[in-house]
Amino acid sequence: MYLVVIGWMYVVLMMSVAEATNTTGSVLGAIVTFFLYGLLPVALVVYLMRTPQRRKAIKAREAAEHQTRMNAESGNPDAGGHAPGAAEDDRIAPVRKEP
Repeated sequence: MYLVVIGWMYVVLMMSVAEATNTTGSVLGAIVTFFLYGLLPVALVVYLMRTPQRRKAIKAREAAEHQTRMNAESGNPDAGGHAPGAAEDDRIAPVRKEP
């Protein structure tokens, strides 16, 4: 894919150089040619062609976040990656001596 993009940008660059060096051409015309025939269409095509890759990356990131969240909620003490907060659970009453 990138080989086609590089080739097309080379063709557009040569068109712009020809526009700028022609006796009836101008530098402004060369700049317009470069942007309208080169950068804008190529940017659009590359953006559209990379859409499946972006979607795949987003799904992979969401799956990793979901897996991390599920490990943290599973009760596995080491799954969350956090240091333990307390040695005892708050629901356990402390052991006392009878007076």
